[in-house]
Amino acid sequence: MSTGRASAIIAAGTMVSRVLGFVKAFMLAAAIGQSGSLAAASFGLANQLPNNVYALVAGGVMSAVLVPQIVKALKAPDGGESYVSKILTLGGTVFLLLTIVATIAAPFLVDLYAINAADSGRGFTAEQMALAVALAYWCMPQILFYAIYTLLGEIYNARSQFGPYTWAPVVNNVVSIAGLAGFMLLFGEAATNEDISVWDWERVTVLGVVTTLGVAVQALVLVLFFRKTGMRFRLDFGWRGVGLRATGKSAMWLFGIVIIGQLKGLVQSNVASLGEGANILTMQNAWYVFSLPHSIIAVSIAIAYFTRMSHHAQDGDLASIRSDLSGALRGVGMLTTIAAIMIAVVAPPLARLFERSFERSIDMSWVIWAFLLCAVAFSAEYVIQRVFFALGDTRTAFLYACFSMVVTFSLLWWASTLESTWIIAGTALAVAIANLISAAVWLVLVRRKIGAFGFRLVAWRHVQYLGYALLAGAAGFGVVWALGGYVDGGFGTISKPAGVVTCIAAGAVMALIYFGLLYLTRNPDFRATVAIVVGKLRGRGGDDQAPAGAA
Repeated sequence: MSTGRASAIIAAGTMVSRVLGFVKAFMLAAAIGQSGSLAAASFGLANQLPNNVYALVAGGVMSAVLVPQIVKALKAPDGGESYVSKILTLGGTVFLLLTIVATIAAPFLVDLYAINAADSGRGFTAEQMALAVALAYWCMPQILFYAIYTLLGEIYNARSQFGPYTWAPVVNNVVSIAGLAGFMLLFGEAATNEDISVWDWERVTVLGVVTTLGVAVQALVLVLFFRKTGMRFRLDFGWRGVGLRATGKSAMWLFGIVIIGQLKGLVQSNVASLGEGANILTMQNAWYVFSLPHSIIAVSIAIAYFTRMSHHAQDGDLASIRSDLSGALRGVGMLTTIAAIMIAVVAPPLARLFERSFERSIDMSWVIWAFLLCAVAFSAEYVIQRVFFALGDTRTAFLYACFSMVVTFSLLWWASTLESTWIIAGTALAVAIANLISAAVWLVLVRRKIGAFGFRLVAWRHVQYLGYALLAGAAGFGVVWALGGYVDGGFGTISKPAGVVTCIAAGAVMALIYFGLLYLTRNPDFRATVAIVVGKLRGRGGDDQAPAGAA
């Protein structure tokens, strides 16, 4: 499958999934509240525990090991079926045991990830801790379902079957949206459910089932469509003889990265549990808003390029890897820059969709603004790391993760010293600064790894993108201001529908100006992107080549 066509399929599925995910997050806030809701903070903590594991897996731990090994296994006489059966059996067994242990250990994990107010005077109350534990029992099985989804998804990606893996989350969101609608019919909305005293076993059970059922269905979709990979799966507990030793060497370093990531997540969660007003769920939804461009743009492009780079790595073709990296960075940067400016401009009316008052909307906006400082760098780092994973170099990622952990811990300690009302915004700022430092270091590391890849061209294009985006952002700011999106009682913040209208109006103006400037200046990255999209719409599958990068 061509890179252009693969990117189009991934981007379309991811976009639909993220839009529906946004609706799901909005409905969750409508059902149990967000900032200022003690129940929402408990749910945010409980649902975060299995999501921490998934975030590590989806962030590259599984793909870094599996895709290169599967690409290599495809050259075997059986087309890789033996390797796939063994790795799926091994992965399924390990994650089943992990899920059982994690579920049993739910009380311990909740106590580990949150600071108990009884101990320090700040943090979760006893009622919040109890509710978080009850919800965690229902959420922990998600670990197994996320693992199945990710393991099978990497098989689909290696076989260039991107559709099911990309579109399965859409089903997840549809199931969750329907379930949350049912929850509100049974138990009312946030005005009632923010009060932690109303949470009986019925509320806990329904919300827990709704949350986990969507993830289970998401994994089931890939199971049902597995034949599209052209492979057959059979349980195989003979885990020797098909290159698992090489996988183990990579996994050794990646296991270290997992541990470091868990430690960083643990400290971040403890700091966030100190927040008042804006809470853990506020931070999670602010991160969701922040990561929309990354999820739709960077991940879509990076997944398609990563498979190509894995093939180039097998052939020892560094020149093609350099070209792929340059093209991916420029394409991702062109789109994430304007997306970050757009979100920053419309943050208050956008936050109003999640919050019940203007004051709470501003609380969430500060968190979004803090995250957005690293939007472009975050996506660039993600793309650069794919180069190392394609080359099978996980040792470098581990060594850098050790340095990154020290930086992150220092910044999170600073955030913990802030007033309780600023804890969540401070935590977001700490994460953003850590990511800015991280991206800068990765740029140096990748140049040393593969040689010059056209950084001057990449940097110059990003300067152009920022200039155009600031001009567009100024116009968008004027639209939001005119519609009262920055004041209490203004049209843009008086209600959720008005917030949607304001965001759409400002977003349309900014998009028109930004892409109009790219068109008028005949920006080659913009033209290449348009060519891919037009080619897909005309049924040609898009351009198979990435834009050429300077050496």
